[in-house]
Amino acid sequence: MTDYSLYHYFKELSLGQPSNERIAQNYDKGYVLTRLGPHIMRQVRSVRVPCEIFQLSSENRRIMRKYTSLALQHVSLPFPRYHWSMGKMAVDFYRNKSGVRAMSAQRVKTLFTSSSSSMNGVFLYQWKDDECPIGYCLSFSLPPMLHYAYPFYDTTRSRAFALPSLGMAMMLKAILWAQEKQMSYVYLGSIQDERSLYKFQFKGVEWWDGEKWRPGKPKKSQIQSSKFK
Repeated sequence: MTDYSLYHYFKELSLGQPSNERIAQNYDKGYVLTRLGPHIMRQVRSVRVPCEIFQLSSENRRIMRKYTSLALQHVSLPFPRYHWSMGKMAVDFYRNKSGVRAMSAQRVKTLFTSSSSSMNGVFLYQWKDDECPIGYCLSFSLPPMLHYAYPFYDTTRSRAFALPSLGMAMMLKAILWAQEKQMSYVYLGSIQDERSLYKFQFKGVEWWDGEKWRPGKPKKSQIQSSKFK
């Protein structure tokens, strides 16, 4: 079972039956939807990319050249083709990534299939000549914004086919998708510790410090757990 007390946040609010406008306004104040439920938002050290000024860096382009055959498809939730192997893929991915059971297979199934899921869409990633997706990412999107949340991919296949930076390629393709949709921001989750700093590889990236949005990459002293309320 996931221990949500380990996830640092400033404030929490329950929205009842919120309008899309109110949800978007709360994202602009550092809040994000969580796995706690479709109407629970927490104010965190949120990270976002302004689509209007985003451009691929030389490193971004180097990664994308390796993944020209990786196709992205966005599907609305509830997901009609959920299979138990997707939950296993997510559990294996997060265990390999952090060494702990960060998400259960049942929780993944709920996020994908429940009408009360906090997310409303999912990205499927697959090679153009392969019908079997190699990765997924849940999302919450409205006309002005995209929240890219809980990405995972098949670590066995990625190692077997020597696919470095697959996670970054998935994220980049989602940002470009949002940019094509003329969205204003892509939200990439929160800063929990130094491992979260990979999210600061994008032009224009900014983060919520508890009171306002700050441009650029935070200092180590600004992301210590003791700084959270």
